[in-house]
Amino acid sequence: MSHLPASAQTALQAFSACAGWEQRARLLMQWGDQLAPFNDEERCEANQVQGCESQVWLLAERDGAHWQFRASSDARLLRGLLALLLARVNGLGQDELIALDLADWFTQLGLARHLSPSRSNGLQAVLTRMQQLLDTADQGSVSH
Repeated sequence: MSHLPASAQTALQAFSACAGWEQRARLLMQWGDQLAPFNDEERCEANQVQGCESQVWLLAERDGAHWQFRASSDARLLRGLLALLLARVNGLGQDELIALDLADWFTQLGLARHLSPSRSNGLQAVLTRMQQLLDTADQGSVSH
């Protein structure tokens, strides 16, 4: 397992302490409520992730060799899942991000068996979009 960012360690500790699904679901909502909302300009088609049943928007910024992402969704439960995904990926380098095992991360959190196939596919679409944004940045072009 690669080194976990501090926010991912915090998430892992919090979710590991939950006794069952109801506690995890409440905690998931709380994590989602911490996501910074997107403004109308950021909620544009260019920032929308394709392949999600709910609307999901994603922004990426490079900080040296590391990446910071912001995400938002119109679905509350999905915002929580996005917050946990961001906790795991923010601050990673490109190679670490590409090597990330998303299913393993949600298994560690005790959430994998509660994810419907469509939610799992949606989260995978978000990770794929993150990787596309990295590729675009490496080519020196901006996607808009």
